[in-house]
Amino acid sequence: MIIKKYVGKTENEATDEARKELGQNIVVMNVRPMKKTGFFSFFQSQKIEVTVALEEESERQMKNYTPDKSVVPQLRPLVEGSQKDTVKPVSKPSKSSELKDEGSAIEEKLDNLSSLLEKNIKYNAKEDEKEEQQAEAEPVKVKPPKTNISEETMSFIKLLYNTLIENEVDEIYINQLTDEVEKISKPGMPFDFALANVYQKMVLKFGKAEPIEPNEHGPKAEIFIGPTGVGKTTTIAKLASELFVTKKKKVVLLTIDTYRIAAAEQLRTYASILEVPCRVIYSVEEMKQAVEDFKDYDYVMVDTAGHSLHNEELKSDIEGYIRALEDCMECENFLVLSATTKYRDLIEISDAYSQLVAYKLIFTKMDETGAQGNLYNIKMHTGSPIAYITNGQNVPDDIAVFDAQKIVKNLLGGKS
Repeated sequence: MIIKKYVGKTENEATDEARKELGQNIVVMNVRPMKKTGFFSFFQSQKIEVTVALEEESERQMKNYTPDKSVVPQLRPLVEGSQKDTVKPVSKPSKSSELKDEGSAIEEKLDNLSSLLEKNIKYNAKEDEKEEQQAEAEPVKVKPPKTNISEETMSFIKLLYNTLIENEVDEIYINQLTDEVEKISKPGMPFDFALANVYQKMVLKFGKAEPIEPNEHGPKAEIFIGPTGVGKTTTIAKLASELFVTKKKKVVLLTIDTYRIAAAEQLRTYASILEVPCRVIYSVEEMKQAVEDFKDYDYVMVDTAGHSLHNEELKSDIEGYIRALEDCMECENFLVLSATTKYRDLIEISDAYSQLVAYKLIFTKMDETGAQGNLYNIKMHTGSPIAYITNGQNVPDDIAVFDAQKIVKNLLGGKS
């Protein structure tokens, strides 16, 4: 399988260029406008990037398909600790070491963030004087200081509050963090110590990422649930590519989304490119038959239909399919949510699905929002671990194992 990208003034021009080089059997995977760059970008014409895939003839004839690294693009590694330019997610240390290690290691990682916040504190101190002179100014919602809290610590608490509010973290969870700062506050407490304490507590509250792991005995069902339009099908394709191409696992794709023809066709296209089986399931009996037919596979990846939270009939159907799978094999459920969805709606969605099954979380469309507070909010609200985040439509590139340290740094105003 060959996957390549072509650029042209129009989609047709880029696609024609691909056909000239690769032939008429290409499959268009993704089309997107390219961002203009450079000082004179205003005068540049819009370019379109088209990603195409091609199955080679020799690959179709092979009974046991083994991807050639020379023609299959390198997938972004989804194994913890293998991502470049990110900090390895926190493992679960002992309770004593959690407190002892909050010193130099964390402070070193937060040097840039610390400098940024210190500058902001000086700026906010000047702004405070102006605000006090303006009767109409809205007071900042910070709890009254304790007598033993230094001015520097209170400035930090105020800045922390405002920074997290900007990133749309729920005020309830912000107050929990500021309470922790007040508890450890001592006269002359270093700024870095308070910052490191908040950073570590947020990382620990996020917890360790829980990506897909193989089952020791028999196949494992990976079931993807969630509302319409969040990117379940594309997410399945990305993860299937990782499991099949990189980890050399046997994967089958099933869909019970019979309400949207496009969804089934999209999944079939991805399955055809990967050369893995794909089947549309119309009843619980067909699901049980599929489990029997693919009992020698490592992963059964199931796409479900998105639906209104008030559609009890469809909700009941999905629950029936999940229960049928649970009777046959180990199952793992992933609730796929868009990072751009309103917090109130995310709460309603997560509560509705929690009535059906226990689940892990996947957040999509991270590239479409500048505020990441909802990841922290929903993690705290549900208690469910976050497995992956996605940041684009490109298959298989735009997905990664959740990195708590990177997200917390962004929430505190740092740069990733």
